Amino acid sequence: MSLHPLLAQLLTPNRYAVIFAIKGVVAMSLALFVSMALQLDRPYWAMVAAIFLQIRPESGLVIEKALCLIVGSAAGGGFGILVLALLTPYPLLALGSLALWIGLNSAASSMVHNLNYIYAFAMAGMTAGLVVILVMADASTTNSQAVFAIAQARISEVATGAVCAMLVSQLLWPVTVKEGLRVNARKVINKTLAYLTLELEPGSSHEQRHQHADEILETLVVLNDDSSAATYEGPEGSGRSRAANLLCNKVMSLLAVSQIMGRFQRNHGDLVSPAFSEVLSQMRHYFREIADADSYQEGYRLAQVLRRSLLEQRTGFRNESAIVTRLTKTALELVSDLVVVLRAYNALESHDRTLLKAPMLETHRDPLVGLINGFRTAVIFAIGAVIWIQTASSAALMIMIMPVVFAVMFARFSLAELTPILRRVLMGATVAIPVALIYGLGLLSRASGNVELLILVLAGPFFFGLLALANRPTLPYGLGFCIPFTIITQPSNSMAFNAENAANIALGLFVGISILYWVFKLITPPGSRFMQRRLLGSTARDLTAIDDHDNPENWFNGRMGERLLRLANYDQSSESSDRYMTDLGFTGLNLGHVSIRLRKMIQDHRGYAVDRILSEWQQTLAETYLLSARGAVNPAFREVSARLLEAIRAQRDPDQKTITIEGMFERLALTLERTARTVAEATGQPKLSSAVPEPLA
Repeated sequence: MSLHPLLAQLLTPNRYAVIFAIKGVVAMSLALFVSMALQLDRPYWAMVAAIFLQIRPESGLVIEKALCLIVGSAAGGGFGILVLALLTPYPLLALGSLALWIGLNSAASSMVHNLNYIYAFAMAGMTAGLVVILVMADASTTNSQAVFAIAQARISEVATGAVCAMLVSQLLWPVTVKEGLRVNARKVINKTLAYLTLELEPGSSHEQRHQHADEILETLVVLNDDSSAATYEGPEGSGRSRAANLLCNKVMSLLAVSQIMGRFQRNHGDLVSPAFSEVLSQMRHYFREIADADSYQEGYRLAQVLRRSLLEQRTGFRNESAIVTRLTKTALELVSDLVVVLRAYNALESHDRTLLKAPMLETHRDPLVGLINGFRTAVIFAIGAVIWIQTASSAALMIMIMPVVFAVMFARFSLAELTPILRRVLMGATVAIPVALIYGLGLLSRASGNVELLILVLAGPFFFGLLALANRPTLPYGLGFCIPFTIITQPSNSMAFNAENAANIALGLFVGISILYWVFKLITPPGSRFMQRRLLGSTARDLTAIDDHDNPENWFNGRMGERLLRLANYDQSSESSDRYMTDLGFTGLNLGHVSIRLRKMIQDHRGYAVDRILSEWQQTLAETYLLSARGAVNPAFREVSARLLEAIRAQRDPDQKTITIEGMFERLALTLERTARTVAEATGQPKLSSAVPEPLA
């Protein structure tokens, strides 16, 4: 009989979890000791800040997170002072401004993917709320000097907890981001090589390819998010950050190019010549060899051997079709990108100054999602404010604070992901309440005035809470336990040990998290299909903007990374077996890369006539892409492609490049027509239809 994951984590923890919990207890104890020594008003907020820093304890991430918490708290404290300075005589307006501020921070947190930046927005909302609400709760005895002192105290408490956790992370069993980058980079490369092999394998299944692609995208986003924190780990940190960004960017190129070749082989096997079949077979063989290589040097050597072999084969081609000629060039481009990926991986350990700089993958920012998340968080705060105004209860203060923090932190999760997380947070809080009231306050009352005994009493519950926090599946339990336990016991220099007040705080936390759960269930973003259509629309708009950027390949890869992951996640949550929306996302990635390569090929053929038709061709390509996503064919694409090819030929005598471009246009037309046919079949449309494109928004 297997144990529940939480019980297994608490009763049989591994070495990493024990070290993690010990470091967490030391960090929180140090934060409490320093806060009490400095006579800070509420040292428990320093402990809360230290708890947040225990999530992802790698040194660079902890430093980045500490800076984010301090900056977020300073911004929130400044806004709180501004609200009180202008709106103290108008409490409803003050609360309304605070709700707007919290909503804006929640909306902004939806526009970033890095968890540390999300914490900054959460702290900005929480600190402003604490400053304004604590002053309004006792407005009759508060003056302007006291307002500033409260704001300064809140910022000082968060900064103290952040700095203490940062010191412990650096001094006790330090773990670096570099190690995680290497592990994730190796995982991405191995998965990518396996995916490349599957794409070029005629007998691979649709499900196998998607499983590998999903894992690659998930790890890429993690690798991309962690790369910024590597900057804080010594003088070579910035170089590792650039190498990780370059690796992510080039893996996106590999995904795009490999799908071009794989789809051609699967869907147009009659066009695959014996020579090109040999090219594919050789690539599959070398991809397996590189994946099995036991060192970077061996993998790099094999990639170079493959590249030279493809060059030799290409020079020996005779009477091959235009499309095969183009795809053989595509194969060489793929291997060149693979070489750069391997060099970027090596640069994570040994700095390579010859690598080009690449931007980070961008977070897909959807204003609609931000608006809904901001409104939802503001509603949670407003409910707490109404309860507080009606009851004047201290319990309502917690309804306005901690649920707001959780709402900002969890804003980017879908309802399907969020429901089990909130349920586990609520269960952790349910356990924390009796432990804090019976064990915590009962023993702490005997340790009053003695910081050593205070820390000794708290260490036990926090150790078990941090054990849960050390494992991703059980993390919500630990978070739900540690934060309520800290806020209910409120360790400080002047503890009141008031059971009634502690019970009110516990009730407020429980009710607040329950309100959070139901508001998230009632106010949800639109359905997955609607959101996927918006993602495809954003991709189409990016296709028309390729000429607006100096390095369009890096720009387009960066824009498509998280967008593809979101499409895949929506498909997974809908339990769709065909996954055609994810396929459409990859098709958009392919179209972008083909557009970029086309411009490189015709740079010697450019002129006014070519540029004019090229612009029209790019717009038609984006419109045809959207039409194919609805199961319709756009005959205008073949027409404008023919006109563009004619204009290119008119600039110079036909050469190998124009033959390759002709093959490129044919391949694109086949891809878009096949995509329309696949979507029509998946959505149950009676027949494939032609349609007039609507202008892009």
